[in-house]
Amino acid sequence: MSLFSNKDESKEEVVRNNSTNHIGKGTEIRGDLETGGIIRIDGKVYGNVKSKSKINLGEGSYVEGNIISQNAEVSGEVKGKLEITDMLILKPSAVISGDIFTGKLIIEAGAVLNGTCKMGDIKSSHINSNSNNNSKLNSNQQKQPTKATV
Repeated sequence: MSLFSNKDESKEEVVRNNSTNHIGKGTEIRGDLETGGIIRIDGKVYGNVKSKSKINLGEGSYVEGNIISQNAEVSGEVKGKLEITDMLILKPSAVISGDIFTGKLIIEAGAVLNGTCKMGDIKSSHINSNSNNNSKLNSNQQKQPTKATV
């Protein structure tokens, strides 16, 4: 019997990771979203958004919260931290107010970034930045945010 339940559980996991979710224009969500699959947001989300796959923020979308994903493409506005393990693409209409931790970054002309950006292995980079920030604050150095319009 355990063979059947393990097989059923693995099928369910594959379906969950291949799912596609869409938050349409005019939709507003308050609370955290988490999925194993792809999520496209064209509406507004007030909360954290997490995906094991890809997050796609359409033009006119708004997220007030942290975004955590393997890949992301942003055409809307984000107020929060972005932790993208592989590739982050900021389209011309993107407006980011927060820090970015990503493996690779593409910023297209017109995108706006108000925050800091760390690239490379985000797991070690993020851990090192937290410990380095504590020592910098102790030595009375202030972190200056990056403001860029491409």
